[in-house]
Amino acid sequence: MGRPLTVLVDAGPWLPVPPQGYGGIEAVLATLVPELRRLGIRVVLATVGASRLEVDEQITTFPEPRFADIAAPYNRVMGVAAAHVDAVLRELRGRDGGDGGVDGGVDLVHSHLEAWGLVAYADAGVPVLHTLHWDLGKHPELYGRFDGRGRVVVNGVSAAQLAGAPAALRRHALGHVHLATPLADRPGPDVGVEDHLVVLARLTPGKGQDVAARLAHRTGRRVVLAGPVGPHHSEAALADALATDPRAREHPDVAWFCDRVAPLLDGDRVRWVGALGGTARDRLVASASAQLCPLRWEEPGGTGIVESLALGTPVVGYARGCLPELLDEPGTGLLVARDDEDTLADLLAAGADRTLDRDACRAAARRRFTPAVMARGYRDLYDEVLARTAPRATGAA
Repeated sequence: MGRPLTVLVDAGPWLPVPPQGYGGIEAVLATLVPELRRLGIRVVLATVGASRLEVDEQITTFPEPRFADIAAPYNRVMGVAAAHVDAVLRELRGRDGGDGGVDGGVDLVHSHLEAWGLVAYADAGVPVLHTLHWDLGKHPELYGRFDGRGRVVVNGVSAAQLAGAPAALRRHALGHVHLATPLADRPGPDVGVEDHLVVLARLTPGKGQDVAARLAHRTGRRVVLAGPVGPHHSEAALADALATDPRAREHPDVAWFCDRVAPLLDGDRVRWVGALGGTARDRLVASASAQLCPLRWEEPGGTGIVESLALGTPVVGYARGCLPELLDEPGTGLLVARDDEDTLADLLAAGADRTLDRDACRAAARRRFTPAVMARGYRDLYDEVLARTAPRATGAA
């Protein structure tokens, strides 16, 4: 190529990169992008103006994140992703002059924007790798009939996620790349192991925090819930919204939390501590006996799982989604059949989580879930995408 590979990474308009506190996809990109740049890849990041990640170039439509709008009625939020994608397309067309980006400097788009990113860039003249981060049972009319027309391919974040994808989407898949965490590259905090269990995730029905709270009361174990409720990152912020905004309960996660989780909080056996980041999050997880994952959905990627392993904390929960493949090494986890709350309660009451191997957890993370491992996986996928879409030489036989 004669110059560094340039990849436009589309993070979407919802949260900054890196995020402050909770941020799933944005946290993944904050981990991935620096490693891509260490591999010599130029990164153009499409994000919000509040992003502070060091990149080669940045494309911005919205100065501030729009996550608070994400669960608003469709007619209020429909233009947000559209405006973001329009800005990216104008940038691509302005650079390439219609020649596929070779002269304009963007060689490949790596999209992480749900639904929109799968279809918006198909005719931009640049090859597209679209990473699937979410439940592929959604959007059946899109995923079940998708045709990338030789320009768009996809990857998953686990083998289990792709195994459950519609056939049309699987035909476009190059494989999977597991998520990673910078915690796998450094020693964890120097804290003692306590008896509490932790659930580190956005509070939403699929993550099962209401099940975790019930298990605490059934077994006598303490459970700490850490994560945001909708756009609200603290108890004070949620209380203020409920007191001042008559539409606050329109957010489905807020309504579910108020109805199903809040009645089980007692400040002792079950606590919600809001969305934690940095040292506070690491100390909470590292001091937990285990992370509890009574999932109601097929978890596709498991960021919280790999973070937990990197901190030496094993995982206990239901065998759903990616958990069996992330916890397939002895001593790193304890999984029961999906929705078998009684068996999970018996194991927790007996303290079975205390028999798991914290050193094995850390070793697995260092081997499988470092940022460098993830970046090399994506570099290999970029090479494959570009090889598939390169013009073929023609001439006389």
